[in-house]
Amino acid sequence: MPARLFLLILMLSAWPHPGVQSIFINRCSSPAPKVCDFVCDCRDCSDENQCGYHKESVMLGTPFTCDFEEGNCGWKDVSTFAYRWVTDRASIAMWGTGPSADHTRGTDLGWYMAAEMRRNTFAAIARLRSPVMQQAAATCEIRAWYRLWETGLNETVQPALWVELTYDNETRTLWQSIKSSISAWQELVAYTGRVPGEFQITVSSRQSSLQLDDVEFRSCGLPPPLSLVCGSDERNCSRGSCVQLEQLCDGTDDCGDLSDESATECGSFTICSFETGWCGWNTVPDYPTWVRNTSLHFAPGARSPTRDHSSNSRTGFFLYVSTGPQDRRNNAARLVSPTFQATTTSFCSLVFYSHLYDSATSSLNIYYKPSSGVMQLVRARAGDLGDYWFREKVDFSVTESFQIILEGMIGTGPKGSMALDDLVLSPGCVRVAAKAKVPELMTPAAYPPVPMAVGTEDCSSTRLQARSSRGSWHHLARGFRAQTRQVKTWCFPGASTFEAGTRGWKDVSVGQLQWARQKASEALLPGADHTTNTSTGSYLGVALAPGQVVSVARARTPVLGPSGLACSVEMHYWLHSDPQGFIALGIMDHALGTHRLAWQTQGNGSTAWKHISVPLGERARPFQLELTALVKLRGPVVQSAAVDDVVFVNCDPRFTPPDALELSCNFEMGFCGWYQDQSDDFEWARGTGLGLGSDHTTGTGYFLSVDLSAQSTWGLSARLITYPQDPPTREQCLSFWYRLDGPQSGTLNLKIQHDGEPETVLWTQTGSHGSTWHLGFATLSRQALQRYRLIFEALRDGYLGNMALDDVTVRAGACGPQKSCSFEANACGFSSSWQYTWARQSNATGIATTGPSTDHTMGTARGYYMIVDTSKGFLPRGQAATLSSGQYRPLTGPQCLGFWYQLSPSDPGSLTVFMKEKGVQRRLFSVSSVQGDTWRYSKVTVQAAEDWQAVFEVVSAGGELSYVALDDLHLKAGSCPEPGSCDFESDTCGWTSPSDLTLSSYAWGWRSGASLGPKVDHTLGTTAGHYVYFDASVLGPRGNTAWLLSEHLPATMGACLRFWYHMHFPEHFYSGELRVKLYSMAGELTVWCARGHQGHGWRNRTISVQNTMEFQIVFEVANGKWPAGGTIALDDITYHAGEGCDGNGLGQMEGGKPAKGAVAAMVIGILLATVFLLLLACSMGCWLKRRVAAGRMPEERAASQGFDNIAFRDDRVTITPLPVDEETERDVSLP
Repeated sequence: MPARLFLLILMLSAWPHPGVQSIFINRCSSPAPKVCDFVCDCRDCSDENQCGYHKESVMLGTPFTCDFEEGNCGWKDVSTFAYRWVTDRASIAMWGTGPSADHTRGTDLGWYMAAEMRRNTFAAIARLRSPVMQQAAATCEIRAWYRLWETGLNETVQPALWVELTYDNETRTLWQSIKSSISAWQELVAYTGRVPGEFQITVSSRQSSLQLDDVEFRSCGLPPPLSLVCGSDERNCSRGSCVQLEQLCDGTDDCGDLSDESATECGSFTICSFETGWCGWNTVPDYPTWVRNTSLHFAPGARSPTRDHSSNSRTGFFLYVSTGPQDRRNNAARLVSPTFQATTTSFCSLVFYSHLYDSATSSLNIYYKPSSGVMQLVRARAGDLGDYWFREKVDFSVTESFQIILEGMIGTGPKGSMALDDLVLSPGCVRVAAKAKVPELMTPAAYPPVPMAVGTEDCSSTRLQARSSRGSWHHLARGFRAQTRQVKTWCFPGASTFEAGTRGWKDVSVGQLQWARQKASEALLPGADHTTNTSTGSYLGVALAPGQVVSVARARTPVLGPSGLACSVEMHYWLHSDPQGFIALGIMDHALGTHRLAWQTQGNGSTAWKHISVPLGERARPFQLELTALVKLRGPVVQSAAVDDVVFVNCDPRFTPPDALELSCNFEMGFCGWYQDQSDDFEWARGTGLGLGSDHTTGTGYFLSVDLSAQSTWGLSARLITYPQDPPTREQCLSFWYRLDGPQSGTLNLKIQHDGEPETVLWTQTGSHGSTWHLGFATLSRQALQRYRLIFEALRDGYLGNMALDDVTVRAGACGPQKSCSFEANACGFSSSWQYTWARQSNATGIATTGPSTDHTMGTARGYYMIVDTSKGFLPRGQAATLSSGQYRPLTGPQCLGFWYQLSPSDPGSLTVFMKEKGVQRRLFSVSSVQGDTWRYSKVTVQAAEDWQAVFEVVSAGGELSYVALDDLHLKAGSCPEPGSCDFESDTCGWTSPSDLTLSSYAWGWRSGASLGPKVDHTLGTTAGHYVYFDASVLGPRGNTAWLLSEHLPATMGACLRFWYHMHFPEHFYSGELRVKLYSMAGELTVWCARGHQGHGWRNRTISVQNTMEFQIVFEVANGKWPAGGTIALDDITYHAGEGCDGNGLGQMEGGKPAKGAVAAMVIGILLATVFLLLLACSMGCWLKRRVAAGRMPEERAASQGFDNIAFRDDRVTITPLPVDEETERDVSLP
């Protein structure tokens, strides 16, 4: 087979489609026990496909992950009859009711699994089950992202979502969701524990709307057998693998064959699993106390262990803290060991597994009590660590006999659970021969400092008075406000140099890494701290921890806040690692249950301290910062991570920066008085170019922008906000320049918020307005003695667009009347007649008795428009209601006033547009009946030598449930073109993308010559000229289309449509398609189409148009068999009604060379196909012909057969040159 032909076939078949699997499964025929065991036995790892995961997520780059982009990875729906699980894709129209983006891509193009309710049944459960997997290591971790839209249906005490593991005929719960009002993607983390045989995972829910994405299995495979000798800090397993020495005899099967827990290895260790008793440990018989029990005795849904650690089973025993009937939470439950001899020759080590879950204030403290002294604190663990058993290890070095005390403290708030299992004592823990009497347990007298576990500073205590700046907490450090005499003290630490302590940062790690205060002299890297730049200095660094799971190191501040708008945290960090290593800082809001990533940096091998400033912004609720890091501390290459000199800056809520009043800003030097709102979803970026064109100020300077296609812009909004401003003494005008561009460009709002009042929209624009700067403005009215804030808010309605902002200016005096108004924010200065009035209305509540169900601007019920109820009960027959604009200034030339209107289907009355100049009204437009209740566009040319007004007058016809509505007014320079015609130099002349998302969810763009698409327009032939365009590559391969729609045109028996188009695609493949359709109440009719590459210049087309009813012309862009990059552009559209086209309606090249029409193209295509079939003379030719033809529309197959002008000869592809006088054009005219 010719090489290039094979490449073409491969490209045609490689693109993934829903339900089409291109995943190879076990191509090396591995035996069943080695399939789906999290170890790649096949060279291509195909034995780990369709296992509930694939060998790798192409999008995420993570192994053993299912992102649902290439199918369901083998997950099966096993729901009851009321539910079903399906693969689904997000929709931007689902904001507030469902996912507007998947989690993998962060756009509406990605896929996920969704649970759908077929019928509302109280006991119904949606269940999604994995394929059978083989054994899992003790470190196995399941991570997934879920989104619950809690509707309140089926609400019980049970969790809304839970994850179960089924093994050995027993099902145990691994994870349960907590009640949350957050409607966003949230992460679940579940641990399987050691599973020595086949098992399955089931995701279950009782909610009617649930989505699941990005299921990842981490560290689930057993350590592989090695041909190398184990290291000095490792021990051989019987199966040939290696484990760390500290994993020996720790109560967990780390080898996978129990050889690390064998009697030979562990005969001298004392292990207590509590399966048969207490093993000599004692508890104080008072509440709260430690109780021995199993999970079988706990109520379903209780926040208690769902299995023990020893056997990973519901039937296994463990100890848990019971508070008793009186719920005595302020006392301690103490578990006391036997008495041990002094550790004179070796350490006494205690390994145990703790379960601290669902309580932020409970703590587990480990003490020892010498025979002649008081209790000494050795280790403390506090907070919610998750629903799993986590490994801890404590070493004791005591010069006299002693006892170990494990103390459980139940804190305030939710009780949660605290449990212990598998206490393992090393050979160095030797019992005293005589039976020791349990001593009286005394209150601890002194707590020695322990790195990161116990600090001497406590910022979240309930002591009532704040400490001074000279104390251990600096409330006034660089602009912090002291909070005095409050029940719950919020505060901010001063500079954390870590020279004398951790300054309240506490390690909350649960795995093999932890944060700890380190001296530079005791670490390989960094060899010097940042504060003193010496080896004697200290910093907060990542160190090895006794935990079992492979997880990041985590450290948290005490509860902080409140903070001001300019609040930020500065620090120096060190990160020497490979690209998989990182340091990150997150913000936790416990009231909302959110965790927001504020900053992250990836490893790059750097060996220097670096400075970073992270904005925290204004926060009224308490919050915590969480510092996370991941580096490899074991291995031949030394890696390290550390932070030093952490300082909070300008966090006092009363602090006002010097530039807070600078609202006028061109962004050349910074943000002036505008600040990022840290409570939103993504950020405005300041830069030059940014791939979004030039700035407005100089053409080469800075501006602010939001790129909605960037992976970092997940979520709904990005907001700029000001500090509170003093009330103005007179009206002011805020003006600015903006850009809204792209197929899904979103909404830009300007809002104002007065003290104690909700935000109010002053100005708004929605949808694509082209890659040109536009002027926006709004009047800031004087509101008596009320301070206010201003907000610029970018709202996405898709993932393919951008917004930009520049040259914000505030000047004295009111702004003039708006030249563009969508009525979304207000009435734009339009005023109604006194007796019979227009109303600004939306149908968001669904209770509007009359009027359009959606507006024109947004195409949704939430949008606003102006309306007159012309029913005889509201506006008597013959009576008029007028809507008048503000006073416009005299015009130096003609201008075009465009507007959208809608009339009720029956007896709406009449709508008349007047221009009022010097008290005299001149009628410009009038309409009294139309077909259908849809939004229609009209425009009138205005000329005025004096101040003038636009007046919209409605006269009632006395109907029932009748109305006239008005939306989207705009005034542009120049005379109005004829209906359906446009040169696109000043605007799009009523050619729009439909607001009805069922027709098309992508908008055409409007711009001048740029790097993509035509370099010059057709009208002017320069880079300054404008045209409309669409990038076909954004449509993807799944049948999406983009429409450009004309205004409504009257029925015609003969009209002529002429236009210039530009289609520059890869020359040898049909990819993008441009179609011309007629759209009416009767449906759609395709009258012409062109496919693929159409030359490098502008081409002309002329089409005769006939339609017996009112219609619209549609230019539709669609992709062909597979997606390919390329831009389709249109310019100089002319539509002449009542006259036919000259000639036969054939196209013409811009250079004047004639092109044949559709019939000639069809004949040539058939002849070429015949020749090619004879030359190929094999079944592959027929097969490829069917393959190409199968994906085309019926009109394509009628127009072009075979391979067009590509001839295959031997191992080459030859492009047959076309005759100069008989050039073939690949377009089709349809009757």
